[in-house]
Amino acid sequence: MKLRDKNLYYIGGVVRDEILGKKSFDVDLTYVGNAIEFAKTLEDVEILRVNEPFGTVKVKIDNQEIDIASTRKEIYPQKGHLPKVEKIACSLKDDVLRRDFTINALAKNTLTGEIEDFTGGLEDIKNKKLRVLHDESFIDDPTRIVRGLKFAVRFGFDLDNHTKKLQDEYLLNINYDMSLKRLQKELKETFDLNSQLAFEKFVNQKIYKLVTDKNFDLPKINFENLINKYNPKNIWIIYAGLIPDIDKLPLNKTEQKIVNDFKTLKSKTFHSDIEIFKTMSQVNLETIIMYFSINKKVSLRYLDYLKDVKLQICGNDLLNLGYSSGEKFQKCFDYVLNKKIKNSKLSKSDELLFAKEFFTKY
Repeated sequence: MKLRDKNLYYIGGVVRDEILGKKSFDVDLTYVGNAIEFAKTLEDVEILRVNEPFGTVKVKIDNQEIDIASTRKEIYPQKGHLPKVEKIACSLKDDVLRRDFTINALAKNTLTGEIEDFTGGLEDIKNKKLRVLHDESFIDDPTRIVRGLKFAVRFGFDLDNHTKKLQDEYLLNINYDMSLKRLQKELKETFDLNSQLAFEKFVNQKIYKLVTDKNFDLPKINFENLINKYNPKNIWIIYAGLIPDIDKLPLNKTEQKIVNDFKTLKSKTFHSDIEIFKTMSQVNLETIIMYFSINKKVSLRYLDYLKDVKLQICGNDLLNLGYSSGEKFQKCFDYVLNKKIKNSKLSKSDELLFAKEFFTKY
């Protein structure tokens, strides 16, 4: 990047990832002062968007869009919700002190390449420790507990003893008046990593209490392996959907259906393959994987065999045979489907013979 200035810093994850030797997808820049006024002084730079209250500006330089934030101090007038900007153009130290963990509070000067470390983040990276910047951190923003889990799993770090103590204390006295949208965002990013270890820590450390005050036991199923085997699209909801009261989060329609169908399946019993087929073919793959925690045998039966059973005949085929459409059509299809389940190699001609057999019998 060509944009360099003595008061302009790379900050947060991009600095952390460079030290860890990992690829960073987000480049965060902070200007010590007012970033908006700074952007106005730049040549050959197009200002795309300005957010005055937060002191941020999006610019375009060399066909690259870049976000630059002013250094700012924040306060939490309502714990668990979005902070309020108290001051724009504060010192760099005051800016980093509003962040979550020391490993994310590092700043690298774009001009000199020097790293500013006000909180001991470099030492924590060396020791593979996650440490909050102050004792009110989780009270201000409880979603940081989930962020800590995400970073721990991604980087193989552990919470330092004091941070773990603060986490445990908060989980015993949770303020449920929090931003559920932010909580869902952190849960999604964490569980989309598809890590059984993350799920185990989430349950065993009782982080799930952020969602519900009900008790939740770790299912004796390795969901990471199942997800790798069956490749569902919505990974996070498989883990999160098992948690009681998860639907109090702002789920989208697909996520809500996955959760609702799982609740329905939990109380259902199956007596035949056709019952399994007709039920499971109406629900999402994610729901079926979640159902492994209730009935592994049924889920395996459907996914490894029944899922691919399909009839070749249709209503027009029955009409061509001279039968009138009506309620018997569906019963005929069920009759043929039963035969197909028992012998998946049946041809379309075989299916038509069984259809004729049905109408002869019934």
